[in-house]
Amino acid sequence: MKSFLLSLLISASSLLSAQALAAIDITAERQLELLHLLKQDCGSCHGLTLKGGLGPALLPENLQGKPAMFLAQTILNGRPGTAMPPWRGLINAEEANWLAQVLLHGDPR
Repeated sequence: MKSFLLSLLISASSLLSAQALAAIDITAERQLELLHLLKQDCGSCHGLTLKGGLGPALLPENLQGKPAMFLAQTILNGRPGTAMPPWRGLINAEEANWLAQVLLHGDPR
């Protein structure tokens, strides 16, 4: 049953795409700031091209099968016991969801 629910969650998450990004109400200016944060701040551990470094690769092919909600919660809350810090103080849940979609589907521009 758990694997069925996980499969269902993963399938639902993979249906989200550019439409999901467009549905999230974040200004174009803030999107640029978030993309800068992704490249510079996340890139400092995950590699400037997000191909991995201290942290794992964050390219869509490496994140395949990971639900967007899992990624957004990881962004917001970090990963205890690892070098992954929480970003909750700098971004909100909506922005974390937007970043999760970018990571899963690539830059929307």
